[in-house]
Amino acid sequence: MQIKNTEYRFGLVAISFHWIMAVLVIGLLALGLYMVGMPISLEKLKFYGWHKEYGILVLILVIFRLWWRLINITPRLDMPLVEVFAARAVHWAFYGFMIAMPLTGYLMTSAAGLPPSFFGLFTLPNLIAPDPVYKHLLKEIHEWLGYALIATIALHTAAALKHHFIDKDTILKRML
Repeated sequence: MQIKNTEYRFGLVAISFHWIMAVLVIGLLALGLYMVGMPISLEKLKFYGWHKEYGILVLILVIFRLWWRLINITPRLDMPLVEVFAARAVHWAFYGFMIAMPLTGYLMTSAAGLPPSFFGLFTLPNLIAPDPVYKHLLKEIHEWLGYALIATIALHTAAALKHHFIDKDTILKRML
């Protein structure tokens, strides 16, 4: 397998970014939904710490992923123009989510006065002063972005399966 993308297939780096980030993002969504319903406990605080650390990791990785995408060609999409537009729109929406979700989480943490640690290596500074109004607003934004991301993942997965099982084309195979 080639490292870089070709006109017809994604390369090893793009595929690795895709699947590593898919696992991280889906894991963060699942952990986020699980932990918010928990009563306050040491376990809940541990999960919040993990959620923040892996959220920061996603933000770092998306910067590299976006850089990789911009310096590589994007494989052609041989499908109707409306599907090409939808695919491109969903991919750029994912980049938006992968930036907006960690940033709103980081801002929410700052507004709570709880600077996040990055796996104990360093602590990020608060970006804004503690403020309960901003904390609540950012919590709502973060939550609704999460629901929108879940819907977008479902749409993306359904489209990939449609291409594989109904259209019987190579769209899904290019990312495996």
